[in-house]
Amino acid sequence: MIKDEKIDLKEFYEIRKDVLQTWPTGRNVSIEEGLKFHRTIPEERRFALVMSQARKKHQTRLQPRAGVALIDDHIKLLRYLETEGQADLLPTTIDAYTRQNRYEEAEKGIEKSKQAGTSMLNGFPAVNYGVEGCRRVVESLSKPLQIRHGTPDARLLAEITLAAGFTSFEGGGISYNIPYAKRVPVEKSIRDWQYVDRLVGLYEENGVKINREPFGPLTGTLVPPCISIVSGIIEGLLALKQGVKSITLGYGQGGNIIQDVAAIAALRELAEGYFHQAGFDDFELTTVFHQWMGGFPEDEAKAFSVIAFGAIVARLSGAEKVIVKSPHEAMGIPTKEANAQGLRATRQAINMVEDQTVLQPESIRTELELIKKEVHCLMDRVYKLGRGDIAAGTVAAFEAGVLDIPFAPSIYNHGKIIPMRDNEGFIRIFNQGNLPLSDEIIAYHRERLNERARAEGRTISFEMVTDDIYAISKGKLVGRPR
Repeated sequence: MIKDEKIDLKEFYEIRKDVLQTWPTGRNVSIEEGLKFHRTIPEERRFALVMSQARKKHQTRLQPRAGVALIDDHIKLLRYLETEGQADLLPTTIDAYTRQNRYEEAEKGIEKSKQAGTSMLNGFPAVNYGVEGCRRVVESLSKPLQIRHGTPDARLLAEITLAAGFTSFEGGGISYNIPYAKRVPVEKSIRDWQYVDRLVGLYEENGVKINREPFGPLTGTLVPPCISIVSGIIEGLLALKQGVKSITLGYGQGGNIIQDVAAIAALRELAEGYFHQAGFDDFELTTVFHQWMGGFPEDEAKAFSVIAFGAIVARLSGAEKVIVKSPHEAMGIPTKEANAQGLRATRQAINMVEDQTVLQPESIRTELELIKKEVHCLMDRVYKLGRGDIAAGTVAAFEAGVLDIPFAPSIYNHGKIIPMRDNEGFIRIFNQGNLPLSDEIIAYHRERLNERARAEGRTISFEMVTDDIYAISKGKLVGRPR
């Protein structure tokens, strides 16, 4: 059975032999050479340090998503976002083939891109380029770089990109499996991500800090805050146990300002509490707020409004980083110009509220306490199922439906939970499935939903869910009947 204990170094290096043989570019990866290169990276290009400074200075850093198939084009794209977009932090978004470890097809995509003169992949195929190619990207830029992807088994990707000089790596055994893959067992993805975190721990043990960021939004569709927060806390704990020190936990914008501000506050407070409870004190915790992950309006002017709204809430929540969207979200992969526009719109909105402080009205305190109660209910059951072991408990929790992510494709996810908005746009739980929430909590959710049903003159049904999913793309937050 899987356990949350630190992987023994001998075992790690045995596994590593097979990992590096997966694709030719992995065979010459050297942790020692990677460490040597990392020690030459100036402070302003180290992701963990920049995030730590953001927390100390109460600032919100901006980061887009971006990635194309060819190295020179990718560098040109990131330089544009660095200069014209004024991004504080840069991404390298990985292509879909690499995310599924289909490197041969990624190689074909590179060749097709060369022939077409444009990217035929929806991201950067880092594994195919190996350490040398990835390092060209790192050395061409002046801002910290992070790998963003969606890979259940990211072991080779981590080996190559960390050795190349990337200073942050996104993902985790829950967040990059359940919302992304259909047939990957939870136990396997957790094991594979324990390897990634043990690799990061090795860099830490040798004086090189690598930032780790679980993916907070999950499916990005009406995810109740407690589910996102529990996922982040679990992935954070699993990372800490392997030696990770710098952790950025994320949350995807829900849409109700009060709930979103309360969720970031709860995420920070609860994570620190659970990390200390598990015996960890030597860590740096920061948060990231993801701008709206659902459907966007096709009209660019309306899309900018959604972006600005997310920027303001990110700043008011106190998150140290915001993941920025573009006005082309409804149309597919954005151009570099659209990406830069999203960054500049976000910068303007954040600057306008930078010096403002959110008071703690009763509504925020009420929602914060509700989220904390919900998280404790879920975490208590996970620990109980694992008999104190968070890794074993997580596997058992998904098997039992105690952890359940709405609208996820994984066959290892029960998918019984039905969320919908209440009359004020808060995300509530209509059908709890097997979530071990108290009767008091569920009664509160149901009453808030009944309040909406009475206001709209209809009974609670799945139609409300579909209305809510498409609401923002149609110009509203709550999906009201026309």
